[in-house]
Amino acid sequence: MARGTSRIARGDRVRVIRGNHRDAEGTVLRMLRKTDQVVIQGVNMRKRHSRPTQANPEGGIITFEAPIHISNVMLIDPSSDEASRIRIRVEPDGLKERIAVRSGNPIPRNQP
Repeated sequence: MARGTSRIARGDRVRVIRGNHRDAEGTVLRMLRKTDQVVIQGVNMRKRHSRPTQANPEGGIITFEAPIHISNVMLIDPSSDEASRIRIRVEPDGLKERIAVRSGNPIPRNQP
């Protein structure tokens, strides 16, 4: 897929299909379009040690979600709760709609 275009958007439920976190599900928190990566809530958790600063006088260990490449996640069809590939259907009025390949059902876009 060309860099910068994606069938997955912020707020979508996705399932990880490859890697150490395979079969983990979560909501997309951020899209990193330049690197084709997504940050998923509760998946690929990493720890970073930070030294004390004026903003954080305690310092300590910070846990955060690290990005995963977009090719390693699949959108979950809300009607069947299964991961599915996505097809784009263009309506006669020019409106684009995401369609789950497995079930044929439309997947609504989340409004921010």
